[in-house]
Amino acid sequence: MRFFVFTPPNSSAPDFCWLNSKRNFTLPIRLNSTEKHTETAVLVALTTPRQPEEKTAEYLDELQFLAETSGVRTVRRFTQRLERPDLNTYFGKGRFEDLVAFVIDQAVDLIICDDELSPRQIRNMESAFEERAKDVKIIDRSLLILNIFAQRAQTVQAKTQVELAQQQYILPRLTRMWTHLSRQRGGVGMRGPGEKELETDRRIANDRIALLKEKLERIDRQAVTQRKNRDRMVRVALVGYTNVGKSTLMRRLAKVEVFAENKLFATVDSTVRKVSIEQIPFLLTDTVGFIRKLPTMLIESFKSTLDEVREADILLHVVDVSHPSFEEQIDVVNATLADIGAGDKPTILVFNKIDAYRPSDAEAFEAENAGISTIEFLKRSFLESKKPKSVFISAEHKQNLDELRAELVGLVKEKHFQIFPNWVNEPLYGAEYGAADESDGQGVELEKFTEK
Repeated sequence: MRFFVFTPPNSSAPDFCWLNSKRNFTLPIRLNSTEKHTETAVLVALTTPRQPEEKTAEYLDELQFLAETSGVRTVRRFTQRLERPDLNTYFGKGRFEDLVAFVIDQAVDLIICDDELSPRQIRNMESAFEERAKDVKIIDRSLLILNIFAQRAQTVQAKTQVELAQQQYILPRLTRMWTHLSRQRGGVGMRGPGEKELETDRRIANDRIALLKEKLERIDRQAVTQRKNRDRMVRVALVGYTNVGKSTLMRRLAKVEVFAENKLFATVDSTVRKVSIEQIPFLLTDTVGFIRKLPTMLIESFKSTLDEVREADILLHVVDVSHPSFEEQIDVVNATLADIGAGDKPTILVFNKIDAYRPSDAEAFEAENAGISTIEFLKRSFLESKKPKSVFISAEHKQNLDELRAELVGLVKEKHFQIFPNWVNEPLYGAEYGAADESDGQGVELEKFTEK
């Protein structure tokens, strides 16, 4: 069995389809199927000298969350300590046999690997199940993330970006898809029909990639024009790891309803809103979240979406302080920002979810000896470091939002008066935005501003 991208009639949302040995399409993969049957999965990962057991367990927790976001139930995890992945079956021979026996015995639907699998590994793993007359879908972390993006994409731009990433993902995996046909005939001066089929599919995939790139270029030109119209306003972008509360914070600051959910990649499409604090208007953008091992082709495809971050004047880097590895998540986001050329922008570190923060025993002990709360101890440790300005809040419970607004308006004013040196504040609507009633969730959206 092999997979391919299929776009159903009257739909712009592509699905992954499975292709059998007779080159017939089967039903598309719908990991979040509306049918009663819930697909089950086994998660696999390696412990290596560069990735200890604790990190492997943490990465598998995240992989399980990704699977749950796709509507898949995890039944077991398989790990093995190796120097490097086996080139043929990812796991060593003995451990792989254990995996095969469990999957067949428990009738598991999916095997999800935390690392990216090569076409050779996928082919060999599938062959082991085909020999036992068992049909099992084998996917890796990249394909799972692409599937979630495909589910979440709402706009034409996002759907096009996701399909482009999908096509780029499968193109190198078309290799040897048709070897069963090439064995039929061959010899000097003869090319196997399998090679012809492979060339045909490569051409189809390459043509589709070229078409999608051309379509994205047109969309990008429109987006550039839209951003040029905003050049005279300060632009603030919310960035951070996925599921840290960026959309919730967007709702609090912009006083608008933005979709927020306790799932990974709840937001794929960028959302831009005009906001005013202390009579200073600016644009606030909610962007897609980052994650470890984010597929390279996804970053390339979402270039125009990430341009919102690249062209922002100020970044609000939102962090889930309740996550045990929040410092590593900060590093992942900073590395991604550096990759897209946005690592040197004025930034405020917004530590969110302080209501759910649980300190380690060592932190609790040191805070008690210092006679301060654990959150205050954490604040001091970051204020003493060379990291950007830090603010500790709870967007869900509206804690310390005034402190965040004060820090944000300071940076916004500095940039705003560079653009409008003769700006004059005029009392609009009879009250400042920051004084608006937060209980009703409805704030004032500034429709115009005055330049003298």
